[in-house]
Amino acid sequence: MVTGASSGIGAATARLLAAQGFEVVCAARRLDRIRALADEIGGRALACDVTVEADVAALSEAVGTTLEVLVNNAGGAFGQEPVASADTDAWQRMYAVNVIGTERVTRALLPALVEARGAIVFVTSVAADGPYEGGAGYCGAKAAERMIAGTLRLELFDQPVRVTEICPGMVHTEEFSLTRFGGDQAKADAIYAGVPDPLVAEDVAEAIVWMATRPRHVNIDRLTIRPVAQPAQHKVFRGTYS
Repeated sequence: MVTGASSGIGAATARLLAAQGFEVVCAARRLDRIRALADEIGGRALACDVTVEADVAALSEAVGTTLEVLVNNAGGAFGQEPVASADTDAWQRMYAVNVIGTERVTRALLPALVEARGAIVFVTSVAADGPYEGGAGYCGAKAAERMIAGTLRLELFDQPVRVTEICPGMVHTEEFSLTRFGGDQAKADAIYAGVPDPLVAEDVAEAIVWMATRPRHVNIDRLTIRPVAQPAQHKVFRGTYS
């Protein structure tokens, strides 16, 4: 099961899991996109808004009694205003999708994951590591999502379920920054301007699939993946390497 599978990291992860022999359930709000993806990889498409309880219940019913891998990828950043002019509605959306939605999906599918001795991958962000200007809402949401992963790992200490977290840095996908800036292409492009070789979705997907397919006794608690040009969350090289 991959949530947020309609584009970017989610779509790339679904393709790689299918290449590893998994039957992948592709879940996202945009049914047309995930239908095309599911047809491509021999998977199943399920329309799901993780903020809607009934949609998530349908996921659980479709999965049945066993689930080997859950990739909690649905999420997103909305806006980058400073705290003094924060858009509270955007903050609520970020919390609803990244935090409550992730918890809702995980809770619904947990019995099937326990039955299969499965793996849960939480896709958080280096934004969970600390603040940056304009990032209070998103950093807070991703930090809260990280706490779900860490707490769940402790609570399931006597269950054969692996709980992992991947923290991507700068990833150039077709939609993340465009969504963040409300469709403003110039602002979205500026994020990556001059950065040599930011990560792409496939880079993160490869790491997710590696984490999810370790031997059953191996748990990758947390993995941070960044481009070479981003040695820290707040420090990015823009230019040409000499």
